[in-house]
Amino acid sequence: MDNRPIEIETGYNPQASVIVLHGLGASGDDFVPVCEQLDLGPVGPVRHVLPHAPLRPVTINNGFVMPAWYDILALGGPSREDEAGLRASQVLVEELIAREVARGVSPSRIVLAGFSQGCAMALLTGLRHAERLAGIVGLSGYLPLAAKTASERSATNQSTPIFLAHGRFDPMIDLSRAVATRDALRALGYAVQWHEYPMEHSVCLPEIADLQQFLLQVLAR
Repeated sequence: MDNRPIEIETGYNPQASVIVLHGLGASGDDFVPVCEQLDLGPVGPVRHVLPHAPLRPVTINNGFVMPAWYDILALGGPSREDEAGLRASQVLVEELIAREVARGVSPSRIVLAGFSQGCAMALLTGLRHAERLAGIVGLSGYLPLAAKTASERSATNQSTPIFLAHGRFDPMIDLSRAVATRDALRALGYAVQWHEYPMEHSVCLPEIADLQQFLLQVLAR
């Protein structure tokens, strides 16, 4: 099985990268249509990197093996988190960032984004990353290992803009958990751009439009 990330380049020799982490049971293919809808022409050529999560048993799905950045032990809250799985995938995401830097993209022109589980990974990794990133995007997700964020975060990304978006009718991750994430990050001094939409656990066109504006701002040359 070819587990290399999907890559979409909008022009020759991209000098900006957007890494997009998918949700539970999905693959990098899920966000190809979203990336193709984004018009980021003013920032120059962009490379969209869409990796595939490793396969692992997922407890809430009766141990069924599927693409997952980490195991989900229970629904509804942070009381039981798969810290080992989260940390292992954090290493994978760090490797993706390092790969973009090795290809000539400055960390300050890399956006780390994710949906659901991917949102959790984007926040977990982005807040701890040693070099300043252009931005962090969290869609329909939450802050994992929240109690450890204050002590583990990197001062380098204290001023990095964060885009958080969530559906008001999300049956998978309740809006209240996303609001708690927003409030926790703001309490730590982060600049959080918050958006709510009348949708469930999905992505909608107004959200893509707002995301495009955010990316144009943080990747501006």
